[in-house]
Amino acid sequence: MGKFVSTMFVTLDGVYQAPGGPEEDPSGGFTHGGWSFTYGDEDFGRFVAEVFERAGAFLLGRRTYDIFASYWPKITDPGNPIAARLNALPKYVPSATLTDPGWSGTTVLAGDLAKEVTALRGRTDGELQVHGSGALVRSLLDLGLVDTLHLVTFPVVLGSGRRFFQEGAVPTKFRHTGGRITTSGVSIQSYDIAGRPEYGSYIAEANA
Repeated sequence: MGKFVSTMFVTLDGVYQAPGGPEEDPSGGFTHGGWSFTYGDEDFGRFVAEVFERAGAFLLGRRTYDIFASYWPKITDPGNPIAARLNALPKYVPSATLTDPGWSGTTVLAGDLAKEVTALRGRTDGELQVHGSGALVRSLLDLGLVDTLHLVTFPVVLGSGRRFFQEGAVPTKFRHTGGRITTSGVSIQSYDIAGRPEYGSYIAEANA
């Protein structure tokens, strides 16, 4: 069974909207698109290439799929590890409105999300990866279906935009499995999901 792995780019204040460019997603009046661009050094590129090398298939939210589909099919350089994997491997999109995807290798998932993703994990050789797609990842975290989260935090605060972890999220405990800091200051930390939080009291311990 393949692992389900999420890679999420966020700012210090938790915004994940439109990291790659102003035109990616200006919805809600967002004017800060492209906030990750200036941090894209060799260390960052090396990490991204390593992630994509482990992919067996991709699960993408509708908004992220549309962004990727407008760009990556045009990149035909076989030496580009991201384009090569995205264009060649299966892509799955949970959507009730996408009926005729133009990107080769795309399958639309219209059934129950938990059942569909569980089935995909069972038949994927390699990692079943989701990139971006914050709303989708939050739903999968709440369902307990994410195995690993790569949280890539950029040293910038925006003050507005869609945030990854939101009020009402299912309480979740994470186990840190590795990390690095790029030369431009991007913190790349990897976590496995480890169930629900445990609680205690420093006050009770001090009074014992």
